[in-house]
Amino acid sequence: MKQPEISQPKLSRRAFVAGAGGAALAFPMVNFGYYSLSAASPRKYSKRAMDIVGEALVIDMLAPLHMDFSPDANTKPPSEQAIADFKASGITGFHNAFGLGGPEAYTHALRYFADWQGYAGRSPDVFALIGTMADLEHAKASGRIGVIMGVQNADHFRKVEDVKTFYNLGQRCSQLTYNSQNRIGSGSTERVDGGVSDFGFEIIKAMNEVGMLVDVSHSGDQTTLDAVKLSPVPIAYTHSNCRAISGHVRSKTDEAIKALGDKGGVMGIAGVRQFVSKTEPTNITHIADHIEHVIKLTAIEHVGIGSDSDLYGYDDMKPEQNKMLRSAYKGSYAFREKIDVDGFDHPLKMFDLTEELLRRNYSAENIKAVLGGNFQRLLRNTWK
Repeated sequence: MKQPEISQPKLSRRAFVAGAGGAALAFPMVNFGYYSLSAASPRKYSKRAMDIVGEALVIDMLAPLHMDFSPDANTKPPSEQAIADFKASGITGFHNAFGLGGPEAYTHALRYFADWQGYAGRSPDVFALIGTMADLEHAKASGRIGVIMGVQNADHFRKVEDVKTFYNLGQRCSQLTYNSQNRIGSGSTERVDGGVSDFGFEIIKAMNEVGMLVDVSHSGDQTTLDAVKLSPVPIAYTHSNCRAISGHVRSKTDEAIKALGDKGGVMGIAGVRQFVSKTEPTNITHIADHIEHVIKLTAIEHVGIGSDSDLYGYDDMKPEQNKMLRSAYKGSYAFREKIDVDGFDHPLKMFDLTEELLRRNYSAENIKAVLGGNFQRLLRNTWK
């Protein structure tokens, strides 16, 4: 997702978890063995689903902390409602990443890291900046939100040495490209994909050396395959989907998914409507279909979640903001009236997904792997 300069979105889905405060253990009993996260929440979940989410280290590998792009948005602390929603979500690891690019990408990236890490750092009781897996595990234990800093592009790497500079500034994941061509490779919406360049190969090596996760979620088909092959360590598609299901150019081919699994990588399933299903309705069952497709091509160890939105989704944005967001992409993105997936568009979406996987007879162990265990393993082995 690009970071446009737009006014603050209205996020109306916050209200239904009002008062939850993250107190997942303080739920009232209701009929049929289902529970509510709080007296104020109309959503109810089975004890088994709540236990699984509560025990898992849940990682959303593309989840901006918020999608308010007004100039002063990060100067304000999170509201009490936002804090309650973060804690109620069951998610510990938020990969906070936006698309930065162009000739001023290096300068913009410096400001970006200062801005977002300042936002998190000024609320240390709520957020924990993540540099190692131990940091993320400590965030889980202390009930805080782990912020994994990333960028959905690599234009800010002007030279190979910049990789270490940004690692030292806190960056732990980088996409090689966004949707367009850069010095490293081709994006998914380019007419021609020339694959990873010589400079790109050097950037991948530098990322491997410092311990920064390589991501090619938005990259074109050849660039994706090249990155998997050229990196001696596993990489990720942090937020993508299966082209065999959706037919969308931004989704990954079966060949790419198999290649990723063969190298030990992990693919996070995204919740953008047109990436998920060719037809309507599009709901959380289709998210589970993508999970199952990856498992069939590889194994349970190679799939996770990268929702590609904040806790509330895109569809609550004001009309003019939504229009501005859509206008930043090529027509091949084929936006529909709605962007979010039904049932996966609210702060408690991980509980809904867990219920869907339970309905499909997934074990608790396998659900925990999907919710975060697989990315936990990948990040532990990547970060240094």
